[in-house]
Amino acid sequence: MAPFLSKRDLQFQLYEVLDTAALPSRPRFAEHSREVYDDVLNLAYNVAEKYFANHTRDADLNEPHVVNGKVELVPGVKAAVDAFRDAGFFSAHHDEELGGLQLPWVVMQAVQAHFQAANVGSSGYPFLTIGNANLQREFASPEQQKTYMQPLLEGRWFGTMALSEPHAGSGLADITTSATPREDGRYNISGSKMWISGGEHELSENIVHLVLARIKGAPAGVRGISLFIVPRYRVNEDGSVGDSNNVVLAGLNHKMGYRGTTNTLLNFGEGGETIGELLGEPGRGLAYMFRMMNEARIGVGMGAVMLGYAGYLASLEYARQRLQGRHASNKNADSPAVPIIEHADVKRLLLRQKAFVEGGLALGLYASSLVDDLQTGPDGAKADTELLLDLLTPIVKSWPSKYSQEALSDAIQVMGGAGYTRDYPVEMYYRDNRLNPIHEGTEGIQGNDLLGRKLTQAGGRGLAVLLEKMQADLKASEGLQGVDDIRSALQTAIRQSGAAIQTILGKAAELGPDLFLANANSALEMLGHTVIGWMWLRQAATAARALGAGKDTDFYQGKLQAARFFAVYELPKVRAHAELLASADRTTFDMQDAWF
Repeated sequence: MAPFLSKRDLQFQLYEVLDTAALPSRPRFAEHSREVYDDVLNLAYNVAEKYFANHTRDADLNEPHVVNGKVELVPGVKAAVDAFRDAGFFSAHHDEELGGLQLPWVVMQAVQAHFQAANVGSSGYPFLTIGNANLQREFASPEQQKTYMQPLLEGRWFGTMALSEPHAGSGLADITTSATPREDGRYNISGSKMWISGGEHELSENIVHLVLARIKGAPAGVRGISLFIVPRYRVNEDGSVGDSNNVVLAGLNHKMGYRGTTNTLLNFGEGGETIGELLGEPGRGLAYMFRMMNEARIGVGMGAVMLGYAGYLASLEYARQRLQGRHASNKNADSPAVPIIEHADVKRLLLRQKAFVEGGLALGLYASSLVDDLQTGPDGAKADTELLLDLLTPIVKSWPSKYSQEALSDAIQVMGGAGYTRDYPVEMYYRDNRLNPIHEGTEGIQGNDLLGRKLTQAGGRGLAVLLEKMQADLKASEGLQGVDDIRSALQTAIRQSGAAIQTILGKAAELGPDLFLANANSALEMLGHTVIGWMWLRQAATAARALGAGKDTDFYQGKLQAARFFAVYELPKVRAHAELLASADRTTFDMQDAWF
């Protein structure tokens, strides 16, 4: 089995680029140490290797199916989620009083990365459950937390989020699922939800759905949407699982990837009453759900990174072992073939993968560290931290989703004909990751969010904070050997991006919202590449300083070479997107349906 994760790079990102080892100086993490974090990460690796990686292909080849009204999965899925529960990972980042370890979120994301790389399908069940519990922890009443959240933290019940509907998709303002008040203060839920991952299975005692619905008489649009806790089975007064709550499986969706995670169409109120409890205040459902969605967006980006990373490692291993061809300078047909990693174009394909996946990992972990800063960092910096995290979130979700797909395409190319056979895992990773540019909001949605909201909120303060951070790292890297290329290219990209953003924002009023957002994808691409260039500057500077100690030189030289690759091959693409964005080009906007 090919390696699915680089322990060395994860250590580099956490402890050398990020100062994760210093987190125990904060009161919440006072009982921790780097040794504690390493033990947790080693446990994650062992569980992922033994219980998740062992059935990845089996789950891909044998999709969930319904037998006598119940969803059946390959046996490995149940063993995996049970092992995840037994290791305590469902509650690891929560308070000690809730059974948690109070792990920092950045460490928790590093833990999750192991399972996403080993088996993205089976990791979906804990991923959704953790997000559900996090939302309840913030917004549910104490009674609801005791009834519904605590079993999630214990791994006895699992959770979902139920947003989309067959007719609405991402257009949540148009949902029609209704909530009718009952005399006991609860609600009867009626309607259908589509694309619900983990919506039906027999992996846990109960499934807690977080359902967006409209209370009878509520206004149209997003202001009328509320959020409800709707269990698969009703809960008795003593907390035990009771009768069916009439959440009915109407069908399974059959996906090209992530096949180990059930994806469902659910009917609420079919054959009897489906009873739900209002979570928080009426009309604030979308605001609550977006807290879970934004967390999930970072998780999707991390999942994409880890699929790309697993593909990179598989193709790297293959390239080192596969003998084929000779150097162009060698005309002796009798000489032995060389490993294909010695060919320049294979090196290009591998370097491109390395640049994408290690850059994406750096961004995902950096964003996760901002979550910790929001919760436990200095109070005076929290407003800026929140704006920076808001600005980065659409990039964290979308950039790795797209460029891990390109990395996986390169992995297949490195392996040639072997790459697209089921004898090797990269074709599966490619299919798995193709879902991520759609999960939790398409690229179009993320681009609109970035240009239409995140760059303008708080008077553009989020962008100002980002530029301040970048400039500080540029200054700190002055004079470091081997860093000049990435420094220079990043400075150019920042200048081009900044000018384009100011130009398009200055035209917003005259363009109107539709034309203003017509090239939002270029804003996403432009700023995404610039941010990843920044992540590579941070890695390159760290590597350059470490090389002075004379240890692990191959690893650090590899970091510098990947940073140079991103500077030379990728950052020049920022200019094209900057020019397109600034010009408010009308090509796509003016295209007519009849012309296609």
